[in-house]
Amino acid sequence: MSGIQNRPYVINEAPGKKAWCACGESEDQPYCDGSHSRKNTGKVPMVVEIGATKKVAWCGCRQSKNKPFCDGTHSKL
Repeated sequence: MSGIQNRPYVINEAPGKKAWCACGESEDQPYCDGSHSRKNTGKVPMVVEIGATKKVAWCGCRQSKNKPFCDGTHSKL
């Protein structure tokens, strides 16, 4: 089951490193679970540091120009 969707994953995030799933195959969306390696997708996760507790809109469509964050591109697909 693909995790690619036509809306962002909006999550209240705690500070720390997060690995965003770039391939859409993870069972733990929007985070990487290593599916890219098991399924040979040719993609790798994007690791970002969240500096403070905040609401984050992770890109769900995988088409954002501001990956791994949503920029509204999904509304134009």
